Amino acid sequence: MNCYCGHLKSYANCCKKIHNNITIAKTAEQLMRSRYIAFVIANGDYLMKSHHRNTRPTSEKNSIVAWAKSVNWMRLEITETTKGLENDTKGTVTFNAYFYEHGKVDVIHEKSEFIKENNHWKYLGLSK
Repeated sequence: MNCYCGHLKSYANCCKKIHNNITIAKTAEQLMRSRYIAFVIANGDYLMKSHHRNTRPTSEKNSIVAWAKSVNWMRLEITETTKGLENDTKGTVTFNAYFYEHGKVDVIHEKSEFIKENNHWKYLGLSK
């Protein structure tokens, strides 16, 4: 079975490696994909770990996990990336995350900002 992030590798050979060692996410998009999977499998620890310390919603972890478990995740669509490559320090990833909730399909559309912290990518928040 392919990884839910959209790559043609298995979860074990794709996002699980990043979940186990965040430093191997070489691009902002790789981190974004691994965060999506963390929502799919309700991995709150990874969501907090991959979130920049200045914007990390630690007090909301339990409610984020509860919500992630309450919906059926369908697919991730990356629509644009700006910078965020291995040698960059900042980048953005625009995506659509489709899910099924309360009898209907819904989508999270977001332009996310990422920065490097301690030489590895972290999610900062919504891009302004």
